[in-house]
Amino acid sequence: MGARVSVMGSGMGMPSIGIYSYELYSRYGVENIIRIGSAGSYCKEAGLFDVVLASSAYSESSYAKVQNGYDKDMTYPAEGLNQKIRESAKRLGKELLEGCVHSSDVFYREDRSPYYRKLNEEKGCLCVEMESFALFHNAAVLGKNSACLLTISDSFVSSQETSAEQREKSFTDMMEIALNTINLHESLQ
Repeated sequence: MGARVSVMGSGMGMPSIGIYSYELYSRYGVENIIRIGSAGSYCKEAGLFDVVLASSAYSESSYAKVQNGYDKDMTYPAEGLNQKIRESAKRLGKELLEGCVHSSDVFYREDRSPYYRKLNEEKGCLCVEMESFALFHNAAVLGKNSACLLTISDSFVSSQETSAEQREKSFTDMMEIALNTINLHESLQ
């Protein structure tokens, strides 16, 4: 114990986390950022309250291309940090579901077609959130470490969703894993 931890909101979406993470990495000496947040499931395998460790982030966003010319649609977390998260979850006896996440620029889509099925089948996206693509990109550009843990709050494949109170009080597994990861990392140095 005794590791220094800062916890802050990053705002919603890639522009917000893009600003915060870039400045934390480039101006304040931050080396590691673990994003925690909620996500909507794109598949039956990711049920309510499951914790997802992002192994990649797919996006249609132009964030990375505008930021430095990176023209691919996938960004990746730091494998070393992800490995520490796996070790942390194992020590705590908590299950992780791993895979690609969809970082969307749009929360409310007018397109009512089952676009999420295509993203699940073709890109392997387990769920949707709105920040990881930009966070992973900034970390890679600046030679820093990033990771993302998400709790499934609702689903595109079922009518299940969590209440505001459940989101406030029951998303503790990802928080415990992230904090234990920091303690594990500190004890290994």
